[in-house]
Amino acid sequence: MELKLRLSEDLKDALRANDEVRKTSIRSILAAIKLTEVEKGAPLDDGGVVSVVQKEIKQRKESIQDAEKAGRPELIPGFLQEISELEKYLPKQLTIQELEQLIRSAIEQTGAVSPTDMGKVMKVIMPQVQGRAANDQISSIVRSLLTK
Repeated sequence: MELKLRLSEDLKDALRANDEVRKTSIRSILAAIKLTEVEKGAPLDDGGVVSVVQKEIKQRKESIQDAEKAGRPELIPGFLQEISELEKYLPKQLTIQELEQLIRSAIEQTGAVSPTDMGKVMKVIMPQVQGRAANDQISSIVRSLLTK
């Protein structure tokens, strides 16, 4: 709940400063959080809020790709500004080396030896790195380590 309160306070600050990018970014996060809470029927904890923020960042990255495909480069700087604003609400991201070390530990812990054991490893590693690394990055590292 602390992150949600921080977002609300930052929205008030953005409104006072008349900062359009921050205001739009924070409002979109808060709206996505509210929608998720309504769908789940319960308030989100900080982990849930981080997941929503990650989802919003991913949507903007996809929008950048769409803008490039559509030949609309003037839209890209706005999306990049929103992404940098949203990233402020994520926990410190793990480096590739730190992530690999955690994944190797999870592989040893589960006794995984092949890509068919990927689910076991993911089940152990995801709670440890939630919000500190992208899910697709985690799964690609797990897959590469299990195929060696």
